[in-house]
Amino acid sequence: MIRCWETSDPHYNTYHDEEWGRPVRDERGLYERLTLEGFQSGLSWLTILRKRDAFRAAFSDFDPDAVARFGPKDVERLLGDASIVRHRGKIEAAIANARATLLLREAGTPLDELLWSAAVRRRKAPRSTADWTATTPESTALSKRLRAAGFRFVGPTTVHAAMQACGIVNDHLATCWVRRAVEAERASVLTDPLS
Repeated sequence: MIRCWETSDPHYNTYHDEEWGRPVRDERGLYERLTLEGFQSGLSWLTILRKRDAFRAAFSDFDPDAVARFGPKDVERLLGDASIVRHRGKIEAAIANARATLLLREAGTPLDELLWSAAVRRRKAPRSTADWTATTPESTALSKRLRAAGFRFVGPTTVHAAMQACGIVNDHLATCWVRRAVEAERASVLTDPLS
């Protein structure tokens, strides 16, 4: 069984096999991925993955409506929570991004429409990890759109990582055992924009 990356960590393997690159269309799931990728900036993804349940508890299971109501006391509470990454800028960005998610919804362009508008339909499968890039023209353009909508900690690299995580692009290696399944799932989503 060939994976895009080899690790002895079962959580990381499960994430790769069952989640990374698989299409996410629901608002909560997309908001969670954007938030976690923002927190990951400067850290290893495994650190975030191991703290994921704690992040879910701390951020009301990534319910944008709930997180948008967080105030200064919540920021201080989160800064004191050793089970998550305690970074004021990232915590405040997560709250701002929940509010921006609600504003997008109210404006008639929900988060899923905005993110999936950047979907790359056909792209040559990477042959090795050397073919992966930190940013793409699509992630740069989407980053600008998100920032214009009030999102924070959404630079092109963070946005590209979220696009990979949510299946907006399929960066599984050509030899990876789950690439075809991910591509089939993406094809059904891209064919049916309401799914």
